[in-house]
Amino acid sequence: MAGRKWLAALAALIALGACGFEQTPPSSAVASPSAGVTPEGGANGLEDQFISVIQQVSQSVVVIETASGLGSGVIFDAQGDIVTNAHVVGQSSTFRVYLATGRSYDGRLVGTFVPDDLAVIRIAANDLHPALFGDSDHLRVGSIVMAVGSPLGLQSSVTEGIVSALGRQVTEPNGVALPPLIQTSADINPGNSGGALVDLNGEVIGIPTLAAQDPQAGGTAPGIGFAIPSNVAKDIATQLIKDGRVTNSHRAFLGVQVASLPNGAGVSVYAVVPGGPADKAGLKSGDVITTIAGRPTPDQPAMASVLSALEPGQQVQVGVTKSDGSATSLSVILGELPG
Repeated sequence: MAGRKWLAALAALIALGACGFEQTPPSSAVASPSAGVTPEGGANGLEDQFISVIQQVSQSVVVIETASGLGSGVIFDAQGDIVTNAHVVGQSSTFRVYLATGRSYDGRLVGTFVPDDLAVIRIAANDLHPALFGDSDHLRVGSIVMAVGSPLGLQSSVTEGIVSALGRQVTEPNGVALPPLIQTSADINPGNSGGALVDLNGEVIGIPTLAAQDPQAGGTAPGIGFAIPSNVAKDIATQLIKDGRVTNSHRAFLGVQVASLPNGAGVSVYAVVPGGPADKAGLKSGDVITTIAGRPTPDQPAMASVLSALEPGQQVQVGVTKSDGSATSLSVILGELPG
């Protein structure tokens, strides 16, 4: 009997999530999510909760069309600000935004912050349904979550899973080291980027950003996706809306430009920011950084990942091999990554 109920729940999810790119979802009233599912509710209670959350959140998730493709976004406030990934907007400054109602609007760029892969765009529209952003600091491993977005242009599609881990250090294929991420087993497919990762209270607790790559089999690794925590997204989006840029990144800054050496031998410094933390500590062009804060930096992505876990103002030891082959350690007070 329980199996039939789960099949019914799955059928409901498919019916709600499989609407096409240009289809208009039902305009029926949205039910408010219940306070929580008690054990006595069983499968029926969980199914009702899933349906309620999807009905609520799907109205807050949009499709973003750029010259280079499609992505997703989440309505942040009633004035038309939409938070998404920086890699979704790319180099575009204007967009076409499709709401769950089927209406579409021109959008313009408010600002981007590539280090956290976040951006805000804005549309001029009435009767918007801003999402409710939750507190990602209260997440627990094992919590049930759903990813709502528009993979492959299929608007308001939903996948479900759990929070698999917290604080994952991940570097994007372009070398950008992201802030500590939420790992989830909810499938994140092309086009999900910039959408909503929500809990059973209907609160956005993350922005789905990328799926893990399988280096052996190629392609994405099933059941391993990553999302930017909602607290990071709220903070960066608020700064972009207020100032058009990030004034307080909370990200550590060393102040060097580097290139990876062959065979994981470290990162070679080819430029030092004048007056920056590295410059003040005595790092020079031609030095090779091998460790930061005791962690090895065999290449540029590893170095970026190490720095993403450190704080501005933190004093760390940087292991360096000088151009004459001698090894030394320099004390560096990290700065703040500019926005």
